Amino acid sequence: MKAAVWHGVKDIRVEDVELKAHKDNEVVVRVAWAGICGSDLHEYLEGPVFIPVNKTDELTGGQAPLTMGHEFSGVIEEVGRDVTRFKVGDHVSINPTVTRGIHDDTVDVYDGYSFIGLSTDGGFTSFVNVPEDNLYALPQNYDLRTAAVIEPSAVAVQAVKEGDLKFGQTVAIYGAGPIGVLVAAAAKAAGATKIIVVDLSAVRLQKALEMGATDVINPADSNAVEAIKALVPGGVDVSFEVAGVQPTFEQAIASTKPRGNMVIVSIFARPIQFDPMQLMNAGVKLTTTIAYSKETFQQTVDLITSGQLKVEPVITDEIALDNIVTDGFESLTHDKSQAKILIKLDETL
Repeated sequence: MKAAVWHGVKDIRVEDVELKAHKDNEVVVRVAWAGICGSDLHEYLEGPVFIPVNKTDELTGGQAPLTMGHEFSGVIEEVGRDVTRFKVGDHVSINPTVTRGIHDDTVDVYDGYSFIGLSTDGGFTSFVNVPEDNLYALPQNYDLRTAAVIEPSAVAVQAVKEGDLKFGQTVAIYGAGPIGVLVAAAAKAAGATKIIVVDLSAVRLQKALEMGATDVINPADSNAVEAIKALVPGGVDVSFEVAGVQPTFEQAIASTKPRGNMVIVSIFARPIQFDPMQLMNAGVKLTTTIAYSKETFQQTVDLITSGQLKVEPVITDEIALDNIVTDGFESLTHDKSQAKILIKLDETL
């Protein structure tokens, strides 16, 4: 079967691979759709970030070269003999996070984590082995295409939960990439009354409006902090830093009200300078998030499949696996109109 295999920076090859024998606690998933994540793009442009090179990942046992893809949906093709909660034919979403599983769900991921598709073979292929504990059941009639967006949406839902956002509050989101606009959608679902999104790209700001933003600001046209405080005097209740650069980090602090919450959601490609006094003088509470808890993933499945969390507009293109580099990774690198690009892996699903 064909797979998109990471070999190194800007070296992803679509090549023939053999599916390994599944373990007793695993199922074989026939992949329907898979999405390209910002983390995948980091690996393509700057990796290895998460991918284990010249070593074996301690949690998954995987190592490069490996098949990428951790945002995917599909149908169960085979089940291991120890699998009890799923059967052949079930439609599933995959939580790709692999942890030690020895702590409470809310902190488990912070004791070390890996990902299916980044530290072991993932979903940019026709079939993939997935442990039963990483499977989440979908309604049989639910669109598997939209289900491929559940994983990044769970990141956004977790971010909103970390910000302790309450019904009727206000938010500012710095960065209108795929995760930024999904945070806007999650904030809307959580009952935010003002959802202000800041980005330098006009086309991305338009996407943010489609996803639930009430107001958008282009910092090339006006001072973002001043514009936010004109809309929400005193600052927003919660800000989200989803751009991963120093200016937006500082602006997120400055646009949040005293004792409000700021959540870092982005993956920073390089270190930034940080003056703690800016945070202290502003009275802003800073927190971070990485991935999501198992509870949050299930909540995201329920929110999306019930229609309460609208994520369909984030999908901007559908491509074939053979074109994943040119129409996928390179397109995301150069075309700001792209948000979530999906790869169709099975024409029958």
